[in-house]
Amino acid sequence: MIFDFVKMNGAGNDFVLYDNRARSIKLTTEQVIRLCDRHRGVGADGVIGLIPCDSGKADWAWEFWNSDGSLAEMCGNGARCFARYIQRMTGGVPQTTFETVAGIISAEFRGELVSVNLTAPKDERLNLKVPLASAGETVIHSLNTGVPHAVLYVPDADKAMLSTVGPEVRRHAVFGPRGTNVNFVQVTGLNSIRVRTFERGVEGETLACGTGVSAAAMISARVHGFVSPVKVRVQGGDDLEVSFDQANGVFTNVRLCGPADFCFYGRIEI
Repeated sequence: MIFDFVKMNGAGNDFVLYDNRARSIKLTTEQVIRLCDRHRGVGADGVIGLIPCDSGKADWAWEFWNSDGSLAEMCGNGARCFARYIQRMTGGVPQTTFETVAGIISAEFRGELVSVNLTAPKDERLNLKVPLASAGETVIHSLNTGVPHAVLYVPDADKAMLSTVGPEVRRHAVFGPRGTNVNFVQVTGLNSIRVRTFERGVEGETLACGTGVSAAAMISARVHGFVSPVKVRVQGGDDLEVSFDQANGVFTNVRLCGPADFCFYGRIEI
């Protein structure tokens, strides 16, 4: 199959996007893996297709795969890229909505930046004492921001044992049966953090993870008394902003703002 695509990235978290409004494209798991392969394909952390919204609850919908071919419920950086893609494909709309497995996402465009809402966080767990073979008993927090995220505070993100602790926490029984994404968080100042993320479905570190930095920002509000908005520096060097309302211990109106850049258009045989 000859496959036309657009390559985009949100703070270094990169995606292959394609127009499937006619529903003529049926990707297999093997084709998704091939597209995401950085040697034999395009190279990406995920693949996102633009499709009609069958439920009528939003303007559009997406079909989204992780680079390992598994289906993804939600992705914050992917959502910003997808919104920018919709804007270009549909003639420059000032805002849009689209349906994901995690819920309806709304997007607004602020010049070169895109702001998206995230679904209401759930399954908050604080101060879990988790025994790890690679690091001993470790205090871990967790929050689902569309997908599950573990949050570990470290004194220096550069020295975090991401390659060993990340995979172990990702598959730990505490976060079963599907596992979790893992965020290593360094507090860098007042309402300011740096985050590195080991992503489930990519099975390695990505340059940024939107739902991960959002989970880290809200956990920091709980653990360190942060207030909205929270500035987050990601591994790719970009800065994202997470804003939220908090009342009676409940987070609402969670939004993620950051870049969404077009890289190139292409065609590949898969």
